[in-house]
Amino acid sequence: MKRFLLPLGVFIALLGFLYIGLHLNPREIPSPFIGKPAPAFKLSQLGEPDKTISNQDMLGKVWLLNVWASWCVSCRQEHPVLMHFAKTGAVPIIGLNYKDKRDEGTAWLSEFGNPYLTSAFDSDGRVGIDFGVYGVPETFVIDKKGVVRMKYTGPITPEAISQKLLPLIKELNRA
Repeated sequence: MKRFLLPLGVFIALLGFLYIGLHLNPREIPSPFIGKPAPAFKLSQLGEPDKTISNQDMLGKVWLLNVWASWCVSCRQEHPVLMHFAKTGAVPIIGLNYKDKRDEGTAWLSEFGNPYLTSAFDSDGRVGIDFGVYGVPETFVIDKKGVVRMKYTGPITPEAISQKLLPLIKELNRA
């Protein structure tokens, strides 16, 4: 009888892990940058290659860094939501055009609209890697001191804006 207790215990433990795993949200991938300074970057702007944008340019403001690409199907789904959100003026949105071609990124924004204050051009994806980007789209909320306060993986939805992003942005702007 005792020889069956160990396999039974292992089986019950595995069932427990499966039960817990089924209730986790795959969009909530933890980021090691939460509560830490955003990785430093200085990149050329997508639409104006002779100008640059860096995280230092945004100090003193709460802002979003939205990682996107013209080849990204989910970015196309997210884009109308970002366009609407940008019109509210709640927060500046900086785009990070990730592993894309400059002409394809600018054509995409021309066709679908531009919700970004500006877009940084990350052709080789190094800045995305520095931020721990798993895939696009991903969005980071960064506070006035340049500290990452939230990472949102996947296309932003109106519910995510109203329930997660806006409350955090309002709180950070009060600080």
